[in-house]
Amino acid sequence: MKAMGIDFGLARIGIALSDETKFLASPYMTLKRKGDESDIDRLLDIIKKEKVDEIVCGLPYNMQGEEQNIASKTRAFMGKLASQTGLEIHYVDERLSSVMAEDILKNTERDWKKRKEKLDSVAASIILQDYLDIRR
Repeated sequence: MKAMGIDFGLARIGIALSDETKFLASPYMTLKRKGDESDIDRLLDIIKKEKVDEIVCGLPYNMQGEEQNIASKTRAFMGKLASQTGLEIHYVDERLSSVMAEDILKNTERDWKKRKEKLDSVAASIILQDYLDIRR
């Protein structure tokens, strides 16, 4: 079984998956948002195909440690996903995950457009790896 990391956004959802041992997280893909129902259906397909038994979602906080406005939308969306999967959602602080992802991609991808396409899935892998490391 695998863990899935999610970097939820209003325009895109970054997805990462762990290996079978839940030791290493890797970017999987970025979904362009189409609407909650459609997005959840696509996530359900991935969850089934990849045999996911655990979901980790980044929760956006500001630098003062307060939840950002999008946090309520994140929780609402993830609540819908949890009700359809029966899986518990683990939330982790995603502060600076996108900044870290951008730094990683700067070293490997010069084209900004290509970097932007990968940014959310790399951020999701950072979120998931943080969770996996803390859990150990």
